[in-house]
Amino acid sequence: MITIIVAAVAVLLLPAIALVVMYNRFVRQRTLIDNSWAGVDVELTRRHDLIPNLVATVQGYAAHEKDLLTSLVAAREAAAALEKQAPQGRSAVEETMGRSLAAVLARVEAYPNLKADTGFLDLQKQLVETEDRIAAARRFYNLNVGAFNTRVGTFPSNLVADWFGFVTHPFFELSDTAARTVPQVGL
Repeated sequence: MITIIVAAVAVLLLPAIALVVMYNRFVRQRTLIDNSWAGVDVELTRRHDLIPNLVATVQGYAAHEKDLLTSLVAAREAAAALEKQAPQGRSAVEETMGRSLAAVLARVEAYPNLKADTGFLDLQKQLVETEDRIAAARRFYNLNVGAFNTRVGTFPSNLVADWFGFVTHPFFELSDTAARTVPQVGL
C-alpha cells in the first residue's frame, strides 16, 4: 500500500516539478534576452554619441560635403529618437545610419589633411571598434533569441509557453548587406 501511495505521489509531483523547471527556464532565458539587448543598445548609443564628434571634425576639413554630413546627422537623430524601441523598430533606422556613416568615411579618402588629423584618426578607430562590438552584441542577442524561440516552439515546453504567455522575440537583423559589414577605413 505504501508503495502505491509513493508511486502516486511521484506520478503527481513529477509533472508539477517539470512545469516549475520549464517556467523558470523561460524566465531565465527572457531575462538573458533582455540583458543581451541592453548590450546591443549600449553599443548603438555609443555609436550615436560618436557621430556628432565625427561630423564636427569632418566639417572643418570638408565644408562642401554638407549634404552628406546633414544626412548622417539626420540618421543619427532618427536612431537616437528610437533608443527605447524594440529591435524590430530600430533595424531600419540603424541601417540608414550605418550607410550614412560608411558614406562619410568613404569620402574622407578625398581629404588627405583630414586623414592625417589625429582627432579624426582616433574617432575612426573608436567607430570601427564600436561597429565590431555592435556586431558581436547583435550576434549574442540573436543567439539568445534563437534559443528562446526554439523553446517556445518545441514540445513540451510550447505547452508551458502557451499557458504562461511566453511568446517569441524578434531578431535584430540587418536586411541591407552593405549595413552588415563594418565600414572599412584606412587607419
